[in-house]
Amino acid sequence: MIMPQRLSSPTSALKPAYDVVVVGSGYGGGVSASRLARAGQRVCVIERGREVPTGEFPARLPELRRELQLNGGKMRSGSRTGLYDFRMGTDIHVLVGCGLGGGSLINAGVGLRPDARVFADGAWPDEVTKDGLLDLGFERAQMMLRPSRYRDARELTKYRALEAASTAFGTPPVAAPVVVSFEETVNPAGVAQPACTLCGDCCSGCNVGAKNTVAVTYLPDAKAHGAEIFTELTVKRLEKRDGGWRVHFAPSEEKDAEPSHVDAKTVVLAAGTLGSTEILLRSRDHGLKLSDRLGDGFSANGDIIAFALGGREKVNGVGVGEPPKYVGDAIGACVAGEIELPDATDLDRSMIIQEGVMPSCVGAPAPGVLHRRRSAARRRAKSHQGRLSRPAVASPHLLRRVARRRQGPHPARQRQRSGALAACRRPAGLCAGRRSADQSGGGGRCALHQEPSAATSMGVKPATAHPLGGCGMGDDAGRGVVNHKCQVFAGTSGDDVHSGSMSATAP
Repeated sequence: MIMPQRLSSPTSALKPAYDVVVVGSGYGGGVSASRLARAGQRVCVIERGREVPTGEFPARLPELRRELQLNGGKMRSGSRTGLYDFRMGTDIHVLVGCGLGGGSLINAGVGLRPDARVFADGAWPDEVTKDGLLDLGFERAQMMLRPSRYRDARELTKYRALEAASTAFGTPPVAAPVVVSFEETVNPAGVAQPACTLCGDCCSGCNVGAKNTVAVTYLPDAKAHGAEIFTELTVKRLEKRDGGWRVHFAPSEEKDAEPSHVDAKTVVLAAGTLGSTEILLRSRDHGLKLSDRLGDGFSANGDIIAFALGGREKVNGVGVGEPPKYVGDAIGACVAGEIELPDATDLDRSMIIQEGVMPSCVGAPAPGVLHRRRSAARRRAKSHQGRLSRPAVASPHLLRRVARRRQGPHPARQRQRSGALAACRRPAGLCAGRRSADQSGGGGRCALHQEPSAATSMGVKPATAHPLGGCGMGDDAGRGVVNHKCQVFAGTSGDDVHSGSMSATAP
């Protein structure tokens, strides 16, 4: 049995060359490192963020602020290895994770499989749906990440609040599958994990160790099979060389540091929607031939987050942390229940409404932020903040609307949608949120606040934590950046790929 230990090595241990260099340590990077190390390859993993041990994730607002980095145009603030990387764009804001384990460290951990109709879209290369390996891939991911449904979900206060909201649709909620260990276990990577304490702090980082992140599954498995892992190094670009690749990188926190490099026969670029695209764009500026589709097909995953305020019933929508900041009713995992609203005839009209939890480190100031633009609510903010720390009156109800077609770690569809968040802003999605909010208000009409960032100094633009696209799949370079094997096309036309094996995983 492997006990929890540091996975990363000091930069001084980095060798000049490896068989494989994996850039990024989220789902794509973690899976690749594990599989390739098991196959006997000499694997190096490079992560721009730092390793955050269990128990050292932010527990209070000052700690959260220290973990926040803001990037937008020429403006940036915060540590370049801050756990929460918020990118402020012209049309949309994006939140991504920065740390060993990538976005798995701070996501809600929902493990839904995509609707089978997703892969009927003609944008996908035929091989993806017809080679028989798709089901095998999902089965292997399920074995390692182990999504499960909390068996006592119906006893949770926030689940019962969702039940009240569900009467608007005539469809009761079900327990949501989440990648959380609800019982003490030794996972498939040999790592001992304690049982979930139902603290609700999944999205600020699990300080219990019960969340099945990449950092406690695929990465320990990769290390156990010989992979070497290095953190706080930012990859600048890739250079094609005879028989392989040169990966240029620099310390993440040293803006003007002289770049170093490591050579590899194969590079797996798994730095996420933004990171992989940025690295390839910089590489193209230095002469690497790539498809003109690079950067296209961006999507916000069709999701939306909103808060229903003013309800009469207790929700328990704020985490308590670990160790708990107060004792009371169990909160549950960040997402415990969901209302599934499939449409048998139109996939684009299918949706799922999930309840959620604000982490304890942001729970107290949240009402003031959400009420910012309402003077009457602003007068109540201070008293509401104080009451929020007691679960008996923790009434803000966080609702997540999920477009089922986008769930799961798969490449973005190539068809560009009109508007970065078009799927989220349709009347159907907003009306669904309004209807569920009103029902959860106990007979009174709730105030539904869409996108909490709209009430902050970050402006009124939509935000997403699920960016997709940039390095999408296609049959050739005219339709995608990578082929069905994620091999990168070597030019602007045709289906030739770069020799020496470079692949880019598309979230």
